[in-house]
Amino acid sequence: MYRFLLPLIVLIVAVSSCTKNTENSCPPVTLTAPDSQVVALERYIDSAGITAVKDRRGFYYSILDTGVGVHPNPCNIITANYSGRLLNGTIFDSNHNASFLLGQLITGWQEGIPLIKTGGRIVLYIPPFLGYGVASTTTIPSSSSLIFTIELLGVK
Repeated sequence: MYRFLLPLIVLIVAVSSCTKNTENSCPPVTLTAPDSQVVALERYIDSAGITAVKDRRGFYYSILDTGVGVHPNPCNIITANYSGRLLNGTIFDSNHNASFLLGQLITGWQEGIPLIKTGGRIVLYIPPFLGYGVASTTTIPSSSSLIFTIELLGVK
């Protein structure tokens, strides 16, 4: 009987250690956008008459629906409907039922999406530092502020 007890104890300790490491490997993101980018985004929001809340990290958001259930964290896989546009209104991306590991997305999403729960909807106004920064793509110019409308469909 003791022959089976020791391996069982070792297995329990090993599994619990793995669980603790997984939880600790996903700390919240704590980056903050430079003041100059926050001020520029604030000017846009004010001039467009948008009602949005300023987050301490430098992005703005409008919660359209808080949702129900759980708030995601960077370790979760999220499923969402979303559209992304530039400040001039140009849509650069949109998708339905898209699934992502939240921790692998731009910082603005990692910080903004946890403000809602499953079924929630949010509009994120993201300065370049919390978006794609100085990187450019064929549809997003370098140092662009971004607007995302997101519906959080699921959290795993």
